[in-house]
Amino acid sequence: MRVISSILALCILASSLLLVACNRVSELEKVQKSGVLRVVTRNNPTTYYQDRTGPTGFEYELATLFAKNLGVELEIMTSSSLSEIFSAIHAPNQASFAAAGLTVTEERKKAIRFTTPNFEVTQKLIYHADYKKPRSIDDLKDKKILVIANSSHAEQLRQIQPTHQDLVWEETQDLDPVDLVKMVQEHTIDFTVMDSNEFDIYQAYFPKLRAAFSLSEPQQLAWAFPRSQDNSLYDKAQDFFKKIEADGTLLQLKERFYGHMDQLNYVGARTFIWHVQKRLPKYAPVFKEKAEEKAMDWRLLAAVGYQESHWNPRAVSPTGVRGLMMLTHVTAKEMGVKNRLDPIQSISGGASYLQRTKARIPKDIQEPDRTWFALASYNVGFGHLEDARIITEQQGGDPDRWIDVKERLPLLQNKKWYKNTKYGYARGYEPVLYVQNIRRYYDVLTWITQPEEATTPLEEHEFAFPEVFNFVPPVL
Repeated sequence: MRVISSILALCILASSLLLVACNRVSELEKVQKSGVLRVVTRNNPTTYYQDRTGPTGFEYELATLFAKNLGVELEIMTSSSLSEIFSAIHAPNQASFAAAGLTVTEERKKAIRFTTPNFEVTQKLIYHADYKKPRSIDDLKDKKILVIANSSHAEQLRQIQPTHQDLVWEETQDLDPVDLVKMVQEHTIDFTVMDSNEFDIYQAYFPKLRAAFSLSEPQQLAWAFPRSQDNSLYDKAQDFFKKIEADGTLLQLKERFYGHMDQLNYVGARTFIWHVQKRLPKYAPVFKEKAEEKAMDWRLLAAVGYQESHWNPRAVSPTGVRGLMMLTHVTAKEMGVKNRLDPIQSISGGASYLQRTKARIPKDIQEPDRTWFALASYNVGFGHLEDARIITEQQGGDPDRWIDVKERLPLLQNKKWYKNTKYGYARGYEPVLYVQNIRRYYDVLTWITQPEEATTPLEEHEFAFPEVFNFVPPVL
């Protein structure tokens, strides 16, 4: 009787285990069943952010392609610190993985499974050009160094310290990389450490900063999955990366986000002059015609066109907007533009969009500030501009003055400020530089055309420059 009872108990236990095994749902099945892929990332120009075309960023675009590959919708979670990102992927029912530009390190591998790397970087020591360039770790003695807590940079410094006992630094969880480079720019700290891809972007905004030397050998960035016995979603991600590397998709994404860094810098004076002489005469009549229809100065419209595409009717931006005025597909449709690569349609659509953008600017704002606000909105989006105006007012500035608001737009890159705004993170330095460049191009075009504007047809205008032309290009 006891033998029969034992056998029965074993059968019941086996049946229960089999039932549990049958009812266990893999991570991949959970995602496909829910129809949603939840991914955690950072608000950062190298990962995920919002611009006037909508959500974008290198990691965001990769995650979007992966979600499409799975046949589900992408849901983005953003975290303000690295510790929160790591917590999110280990907590139940939060994020399936992190796509946040995370460096693969030996320490992190203890708790994280990294996918095939999607990018390679080196850690750069950042310093101010006013000071002597440090040549080695020995030159960092008695200097103030600040890095992000829980970052690969802090980990790298800890690895270096045993052989350099004088090396000391501080770590912070409350600041973003852009805060740190700004502190170096303002001499608040002596050095910080930044991945090479991030510094390539920020250097355009902080021209006095330099990379002294690399603290590390080349390192890999990858997606981070929690360690578990379920490999289903992880294996699918591995297959995904093999596919996009083989078909060239990964390379195209890298080119899209990192192959045009010089577009954030000003174009030299000689290049601008050459374009005025060689390209502008072909399009100047169209700029004048479309600007007159909208009651605006044609040279301002032309300056916008130059900033957007260098007057190249077949230009395509890293975010997919295209044409001489770089219209998005949605904007072109709203403005009645059927072919964005047609320069006449593009200029017409750009004029209409700029007019509509300017109409949204509060009536109390006077010229020329009204135009500068319209240009900033054209670049970064009306919502982000309004966020900056609210911050300006909160800080005691005048939200109706460009000189005050342009000082606050960069705060949209600072989590202390953007986390409390309606539209969130934005590359706030970009519209400031955008407006600055256009104003300079506009001033030059006004200067070279005004003397003959009344008598010389645009088709015959040679836009001749004086032999000595002291044009100072925009300073970033």
